[in-house]
Amino acid sequence: MKIIKTKSFELATISNGDKNSSKLALLLPGQLDTKDYAHMVSHVEFLADKGYFAVSFDPPGTWDSPGDIGLYTMTNYHKAVDELIEFFGNKPTVLMGHSRGGSMAMLAGPNNPNVTHIIAVMSHVGPSTLREEDITDGIKISYRDMPPNDTKNKKRFDLPVNYFEDTTKHDILGGLKNCDKQKLFFYSTKDVLVSAEGVKKIYEQVPMPKTIHKLETEHDYRLHRDMIEEVERVAWDFLSQ
Repeated sequence: MKIIKTKSFELATISNGDKNSSKLALLLPGQLDTKDYAHMVSHVEFLADKGYFAVSFDPPGTWDSPGDIGLYTMTNYHKAVDELIEFFGNKPTVLMGHSRGGSMAMLAGPNNPNVTHIIAVMSHVGPSTLREEDITDGIKISYRDMPPNDTKNKKRFDLPVNYFEDTTKHDILGGLKNCDKQKLFFYSTKDVLVSAEGVKKIYEQVPMPKTIHKLETEHDYRLHRDMIEEVERVAWDFLSQ
């Protein structure tokens, strides 16, 4: 792990590959997920083997990235993506993310001129939902598995309501509808968090070039090595076109 200081944040990162590579890949974790989950680590290693300088990071205010959890918003996540691309030299960049990380790839990718490919794995374009009964003293208490895949031990996050309010400010689909960059969407018939129909609807509304692929797994595909490998195989076929 390495702490990188961008213009606005200190970000905990993992990386692999040649820093002098002509191309960059950023792997984006889902909501309150970490760079150290099995799929992020594997994707970093996989893309490094394919010639990318590959990086994943904990978004501002989460896990190993310094700062209060209040830093964790879609606005700041987007800003961190842009600042990391600049930090690494504004190289041609692949943005690949899972769940909310894929949403961030779809948000940041169309507007950043350095991004060439957008890969969203089981992701949606709407705001994060919050029920009134889930709020306690202005926060939502959330728990996440400990990395790489420890489903028994959990880390607690007291996520401010501001996070959810901030997600309503971003029109992800609006940017995608005018995006002529290469786009790859994954959906799964077994995903109970992001529906297959929702991903297909996004795919139908965006212009070419675009590709879509069906998985047979749960939302947390990181728990299944064969699914991680399938995502990597399909992603590489897409990037090799």
